[in-house]
Amino acid sequence: MARAVELAAAARRIASPNPWVGCVIVADGDVVGEGATAPPGGPHAEVSALAEAGAQARGATCYVTLEPCSHHGRTPPCADALVDAGVGRVVAALVDPDPRVGGGGLERLRARGVGAEVGLLAGAVEEQLAPYLKHRRTGRPFVVLKLATTLDGRTAAPDGSSRWITGEAARRDAHELRADSDAVLVGAGTVRADDPLLTVRTGDPGVDGEEPPSRQPLRQPLRVVLGRAPATARVHPAVELSGDLGEVLDELGRRDVLQLLVEGGAHVAHDLHAAGLVDRYVFYLAPALFGGDDARPAFAGPGAPSMEELWRGQLRAVTVLGADLRVDLDPAGRARGPRRPPVG
Repeated sequence: MARAVELAAAARRIASPNPWVGCVIVADGDVVGEGATAPPGGPHAEVSALAEAGAQARGATCYVTLEPCSHHGRTPPCADALVDAGVGRVVAALVDPDPRVGGGGLERLRARGVGAEVGLLAGAVEEQLAPYLKHRRTGRPFVVLKLATTLDGRTAAPDGSSRWITGEAARRDAHELRADSDAVLVGAGTVRADDPLLTVRTGDPGVDGEEPPSRQPLRQPLRVVLGRAPATARVHPAVELSGDLGEVLDELGRRDVLQLLVEGGAHVAHDLHAAGLVDRYVFYLAPALFGGDDARPAFAGPGAPSMEELWRGQLRAVTVLGADLRVDLDPAGRARGPRRPPVG
């Protein structure tokens, strides 16, 4: 199953809005087939692993990170493919919360005489598939709020300048975070102030030009603006939304956005935080201080009025990125898998 988790990770940026799943087929103690989810319309992990295993799949054990599907979508049910191949046992990490599956895949396997178990490495896969699971359980994307600040919590100078607070390693990592996301959202004020592209750039992250075709990622995230962006803004083409933030998230969920990366500004960050709509906070902290109260804060709006009402989360990871730190923070009580180990 650990190998299946590795295979799933490699499919993270091509599988969405499908779950990124890994599968390993073992016969007589040997791995005979491996697979991961292909881009939408392509084979699922189980089908790819079965194709590699061939006749050796008969009587074998299939380890898969998510319950095999039991419905016809773009492809036939994986549960049926496993039965037809003669697999003797299926071990899944998680039950698929998609209402079209929801345990039906495991039931179909058992009804056809295939042993089916669930729960192995469940915590690791819950973490890996958190955006997919949130979307299928609630209809909304997994919201990641990203903030680059000085150690005294400031995101820009009093004159509005903010480039660059963090160094190249942190900026490069932030583009990896964009690449993992289906959509990137900013407020219209940020568009007017910074005129961002909001694209994934694999070259120099400090250069705001478009990537040459040879370096462009497989996909670019959907660009979303809260409010109206100027017609000449570089963020276009973008989806422009407004109104209740919960309804905004519902709309993005309907557009198959599994992970939403929020990059500002301070009012948007405050409103999402205050409404309890953030699933993960990612802070890039630079060893720098503005040293006063006139620089621009990470959050703009009323905060906790007393120590008793102070928001407290759970540290998930602290990573050294050049001279900067990346701090991953979850709301208290959110289920977590194994932590990313610190680096440095």
